[in-house]
Amino acid sequence: MRSSTGLYYQPASRLTIVAHLLGILTIILMLVWLLHYRGGIEYDSDNVDRVFNVHPFLMFCGFIFFAGEAMMAYKTVLSTRIIQKSVHMILHLIAICLGIVGICAVFKFHDMVNSEDVYSLHSWIGLTTFCLYGLQWLFGLLTFMNPQTSQPTRATMLPWHICGGRALMYMAVCAALTGLMEKFTFQNLHGHNESRLINFIGLSILLFGISVDLSVALARYV
Repeated sequence: MRSSTGLYYQPASRLTIVAHLLGILTIILMLVWLLHYRGGIEYDSDNVDRVFNVHPFLMFCGFIFFAGEAMMAYKTVLSTRIIQKSVHMILHLIAICLGIVGICAVFKFHDMVNSEDVYSLHSWIGLTTFCLYGLQWLFGLLTFMNPQTSQPTRATMLPWHICGGRALMYMAVCAALTGLMEKFTFQNLHGHNESRLINFIGLSILLFGISVDLSVALARYV
């Protein structure tokens, strides 16, 4: 569809709806997995499995989901530019806060089972992604929320900010998928049903990331 301001408004809107639905579906699948097969979610529990389960739940439902929503919100919130920016930044900040709790949970789990920290590819990708994500948020705050930043500077930095955000989304998805594979490899699963459920969770996370990226990419033309 061609609009007065650009191209692809309807496809971008449809992809945004698909992304929302995929995100909600992933949260539901994650809850079924962690509550039904893994024993529940509780940060202050004496049960090491419940403590660990806080990590995958918050790293997707808190970090990846809210990060994707923040990316799409900038183009889908029908309001003034400052409100769009504020919603965008607040959702990213929520993602960071929940991500911190999720990372703390896995370090607590390692302490409880006397396991080594940051030894796997998953942990390397995940921590790198999270640190870069925090720097990306700080960069956006200082550049686009600072009224003293000149318009030419913002125009120069905007493509880097957009591309960086999209790259970080894929890095977060990669971290999530490697984490699921790590759990699949080292954890005794409850039969084929749980293994299939993990596969569906991984697939829905991947599709969520792709739909968020396409929604943002096409919405740039609106």
